[in-house]
Amino acid sequence: ELLGVRYPIIQTGMGWVSGATLTAATAEAGGFGILASATMTLEELAQAIAKVKARTTAPFGVNLLPNQADLAKRIALLVQESIPVASFAGAPSAAVVQELNDAGITSIVTVGAKRHAEKMVGIGVSALIAQGGEGGGHTGSIPTSLLLPQVVDACAGTGVPVIGAGGFYDGRGLVAALAYGADGIAMGTRFLLSAESQVPANVKELYLKSALTATVVTEAIDGAPQRVIRTDMIDALEKSPAVLRFPKAAMNALRFSRESKTSLLALLKTGREMKSAQDLTWAQVALAANAPMMTKASMVDGRPEVGILPTGQVVGAIGSLPPVAEILETIIAEAAATLVSLR
Repeated sequence: ELLGVRYPIIQTGMGWVSGATLTAATAEAGGFGILASATMTLEELAQAIAKVKARTTAPFGVNLLPNQADLAKRIALLVQESIPVASFAGAPSAAVVQELNDAGITSIVTVGAKRHAEKMVGIGVSALIAQGGEGGGHTGSIPTSLLLPQVVDACAGTGVPVIGAGGFYDGRGLVAALAYGADGIAMGTRFLLSAESQVPANVKELYLKSALTATVVTEAIDGAPQRVIRTDMIDALEKSPAVLRFPKAAMNALRFSRESKTSLLALLKTGREMKSAQDLTWAQVALAANAPMMTKASMVDGRPEVGILPTGQVVGAIGSLPPVAEILETIIAEAAATLVSLR
């Protein structure tokens, strides 16, 4: 009801993956698609929004970085384009949440701990995604089966809906999330491995060949825990001393500056804000540029040998690339059948 969709399923905003094609397909099929804007310039975001609107009249959202230098302009664009939802993987400030609330935009924030959920509820966010450690990309260490009920309990009586994430890919998972008290599920890897996903075919094939044990959580990429498929590149990064990773990270920061058309001054401003908000060292701030550029190498350029493959642990349970509509319809049908079997 909050999102105005048929199915309680969200397609998360994955950098370099959740573009206009995938987001529109999800929205049109009855789920809630989210555009990943962190890897887009403001102009590219405007173009992506236009492309989604040209393909569907269903509602969709945009994922934002809480410390992005041009965040105010991006929020203004969302207001201008009547985008109903802004999502965040990191914690936005109370001022940003208030600005969104005043504009009538629903804010959805991903959390990985009960205390984070309580803080976000306290500043007025509209909804939460509780992502357990099984989730892909940057993730925490608490399993979904423990995190989700804790966050649900923390939100009891507040009117803030909770969406489960991390390890979901089928109807049984949806029923399990609902049993924990969640209002729906959010998925990344399942949508990444869909017909509409623009990830190169050779990269999708690597995902499909991966087992449940093929992923690893590492801090070697950007200094923060991130779940990816273990590859020779990951092994090399983990064996390399941080001091040797720093120069490459600095070069990636320059590349990200050029490709996102973000000035170095703006990049430094964002870095200062990240450093202050997350208590990072300057080395960690520089390493943060590694994740988007190494993800781009795989997800856009089709060069996994020099990139990384962010994924949820659920990758080992997925073996096909169906259309998004089929994914959603199958999940809903499985959920209905599961509920019948439990009577």
